[in-house]
Amino acid sequence: MSTPPPSPAAPRPPTPRERFDPYLQAFLRAYHRYASWLVSISWKRFFVLSVLLLVLAAITQSLPPFSYKITEEVDEPIELPRLPELPKPPEPPKPPKEPVIKIEKPQPGAGGAKEGVDISIDERGIRIRPRKPADAASGAASAAGADTGVTLRLPNGATKEVVQEAIADAHQAVQDAAEAQREAQKAATEAQRDAEQAAREAQEAARTAIEEARKALKEAGLSGATRKVKRERTVHWGDFLVNLAFLWIIASIAIKATYKGRIQAEVKAAQATETAEAESLKRQVVEARMAAMQAQIEPHFLFNTLASIDHLIETDPKRASVMQKNLIALLRASMPTMREANDGGPRDLGRELQVIRPYLEILKVRMEERLTTEIEIPEGLYSAEFPSMMIQTLVENAIKHGLEPKPEGGSLKVKAEIVHGKLALSVADTGLGFGKAATAGTGVGLANIRERLQLLYGNKATLAVTENPAGGTVVTVTVPYKSLEEGASA
Repeated sequence: MSTPPPSPAAPRPPTPRERFDPYLQAFLRAYHRYASWLVSISWKRFFVLSVLLLVLAAITQSLPPFSYKITEEVDEPIELPRLPELPKPPEPPKPPKEPVIKIEKPQPGAGGAKEGVDISIDERGIRIRPRKPADAASGAASAAGADTGVTLRLPNGATKEVVQEAIADAHQAVQDAAEAQREAQKAATEAQRDAEQAAREAQEAARTAIEEARKALKEAGLSGATRKVKRERTVHWGDFLVNLAFLWIIASIAIKATYKGRIQAEVKAAQATETAEAESLKRQVVEARMAAMQAQIEPHFLFNTLASIDHLIETDPKRASVMQKNLIALLRASMPTMREANDGGPRDLGRELQVIRPYLEILKVRMEERLTTEIEIPEGLYSAEFPSMMIQTLVENAIKHGLEPKPEGGSLKVKAEIVHGKLALSVADTGLGFGKAATAGTGVGLANIRERLQLLYGNKATLAVTENPAGGTVVTVTVPYKSLEEGASA
């Protein structure tokens, strides 16, 4: 019986982060585009655009669809009118003052009376008093300001009978005026009373009518009845546009102020990275050239040395043994040096001398009396940092292009010293001189050394090629003095 094939696994549902990630990426792209555009425009143009945005937001918020009018029907409850409050009755008029009768003697001149009497008749009786000169103005003022009264002016020389008759007539006039005022006040009081009574009766009738209407609505079941009323109102929901535009402008100012610095930092970082990569690539090229040169030299030197050992085994076994031991020492010292040189690691002069000494001893066996060597390096400088394989390259160039082509040979001296706080290492030969041998190269080896020094130390290292006063060439390499032991302890 065959087993059914396994069912395919159900696809895994995406996580919330995976679903949200496309939107986040789109938002970031839009943000960077907007920020780049903000940085590209000037501050003057930015503020002009900000003012235009605020004006546009203020205009847009009052236009459809942000603002529109709607007409709707609403239910309004039917309410019976309320009775107004009765006005307060006016206050009754105050009773008039009793008229005052004054009898004045005629004034003798335009300057006013200087003597005479005042006779006053009121509810308290008749009063006669002499007039003082100072009282003339005040008397005239009081007579002019009186509301009611009778003033009698008697001619000069009036008799007693004339005065009594005038007083009687004035008294009768006063009584008639007072009676007329009382009749008028009584009529006004009765009219006010009738008006109040009529208002109370009208209010009572209206109250009765309203009560009957309310009772009728209640009996008809319409106590809570409503009526349809059309109303028009304006809907505003764009009031937030101005605030939103203002917040957008503030956020844009912050982005424009900060994003420019970020772009500049990214540009500087990219330039620094590009420069570092270029220098690293250049250094690798130089190291590759050095390794290629070393690869070309080593086989040739190795084959010549092995051929010399084979020849000496038959002719001079003792010298062959010495040469073989030096070759073994050279290979033992040069192999780690080549690996570390390819890694770009620092070396010290002591390790470099472990390669140079057996190398020179092998050359002395091969060239016999034609080559004399001298190494003048104090032991205190053995720990000084120096680029690997550089001394070996300088020595090989001196032997190959200076001493070997010379029939009588010559001497080679390697010297190291501290000059003005820097380590100066020189390789001096008494050969034919720089560029004078038929085997002279194109100077690629020295050019590579210069590039390597530039990459390692910048302008702090130099390579100088000068003529040797004793004949030949002196090549001096100057680098900053630094002890590897101090660097390791630091």
